[in-house]
Amino acid sequence: MRLTIAIDGPAAAGKGTLARRLAGHFNLAYLDTGAIYRAVARDVLVAGLDPADAEAAAACAARLDPASLNDARLRGEDVARASSVVAAHPGVRQALLAFQRRFAADPPGGKIGAVLDGRDIGTVVCPDAPVKLFISASTEARALRRYQELTARGENADLSAVRTDLETRDARDTARAAAPLQAAPDAVSIDTSALDADGVFAQVAPLVEAWLADRRR
Repeated sequence: MRLTIAIDGPAAAGKGTLARRLAGHFNLAYLDTGAIYRAVARDVLVAGLDPADAEAAAACAARLDPASLNDARLRGEDVARASSVVAAHPGVRQALLAFQRRFAADPPGGKIGAVLDGRDIGTVVCPDAPVKLFISASTEARALRRYQELTARGENADLSAVRTDLETRDARDTARAAAPLQAAPDAVSIDTSALDADGVFAQVAPLVEAWLADRRR
């Protein structure tokens, strides 16, 4: 079995930071699955379409160019909001499911495994992943992190508005019929509200090391 680390959780909980650090430390491939959905949202917006149009969004997902995942526009707040809308469409999720599973089964660069973070990695995309994590944090902590991230990029941001946006996205992600945001039954849950990146990594790294040690026996 390849080492697949599945990390799920709401926006701004710290799962992306953790995923990238785990990938670098253990020499694993990394896929930010949120970027896939943001890319679909970007394409929908660029085409002048409505993110709530399930058929249009699914068509954009089917045509997604993997080479476009490094586009700086994917970090814009308009794209982030639209991504939560398009991600609720079953057709979009189905179109992108195979892409994610191929990445996990055959990591690029000859890596021994992969880290994927998103909303339904441990529950739908990679339910057999040997290491599953659910990373969460209080709404207040997440809103402050996102606010600081936006202002650090020179963007105008209002903390109250950021919090409201996160709450709206949380409600949409957890209530959607297609692969709602939830922790897998066998996932290790970590609340990062009072932890920095080093503290989170210190809790997770031993779990990965234990799995690798067991495979070497």
